Amino acid sequence: MRTRTLVLAGLAAALLATMSTRAQQPVSPDNAPVPEMPKQATRTGKHVNRVIDMWLKGQPVYYAQIAGGGYDKGKEMAATKADYITYEMEHGPLDFKELRDFMRGLVEAGPTRTGHKTPAVIVTLPIPGTTDALRANAWMVQQALAAGVHGILLCNAESPEAARLMIEASRYPFAPRVEGLAQGTRGNGSQGYASQMWGVTSEEYMRIADPWPMNPDGEMLFGLKIENPRADANVETSVRVPGIAFAEWGPGDHGFHIMGRPGTYTGGGESAPQMAAVRRRVLNATKAAGIRFLNACTENNVIDQLKEGVMICTGGDTPAADKGRAFTKRTDPW
Repeated sequence: MRTRTLVLAGLAAALLATMSTRAQQPVSPDNAPVPEMPKQATRTGKHVNRVIDMWLKGQPVYYAQIAGGGYDKGKEMAATKADYITYEMEHGPLDFKELRDFMRGLVEAGPTRTGHKTPAVIVTLPIPGTTDALRANAWMVQQALAAGVHGILLCNAESPEAARLMIEASRYPFAPRVEGLAQGTRGNGSQGYASQMWGVTSEEYMRIADPWPMNPDGEMLFGLKIENPRADANVETSVRVPGIAFAEWGPGDHGFHIMGRPGTYTGGGESAPQMAAVRRRVLNATKAAGIRFLNACTENNVIDQLKEGVMICTGGDTPAADKGRAFTKRTDPW
């Protein structure tokens, strides 16, 4: 009797697991009209996201980074020379109300000297870049986008499945179908505040709130931090997930994994052979996939970084960025 009970319990558990897995699979609507993906951009004039305007001109971009900040910080950062702002919530406070206030401050102190409503804002979140973590925490992606930001940088992006779940969480169910992606899961109501921050109608927001360059009319950018050995093993596949626009190699976290605790070794750092090999692998993967590579840039190395193919540099308000802009003969104002 006990054996039979155990068998039945095992079968029940297996059935529940199967039902749970099936419940997670997106169901395509039978009657909802699905637009074709545009072959080229249909909008004219400046993009909402100024990074896209720069990349379409072949220009590298430069970002500034902040760890939180509300309305007053937004008003202050509206004058940044950076093309975009990384709003850091991986280790900074996870405060979506403050993020909304920050975006409102950017808008009310804008527009920028380039004529954009705000600099682009890309958010990092405290989600480990694994499949299970993304499935459980996709709500964070959707909360950030509902604040009106322009993209997400996924930290410790270990698998292509995690990258895919991030992209699916960012898309509306009626977005153009893309091979390799399931139906989007973003819900009604997310467009209200975000469309105000972008300066477009809710209807237009829902049309253009899609990853670029996958969607030529898209205005959002999604990136991956490849920053541990598990992520390294999958990098060539992860960077090819539809909707991913850029990636970086995360030298800080890689150093923890490869070199050990800072202060316990001499020499090395980013120039250590193991570290250089990781950087080269991620850079080569981005080039093969046709996406952009992000790297820290200093006044001493920015030209070498640009020559190597770096298209996103740190230090948007520093002399390093000024030197880089001069080297690429950038004529657009900041």
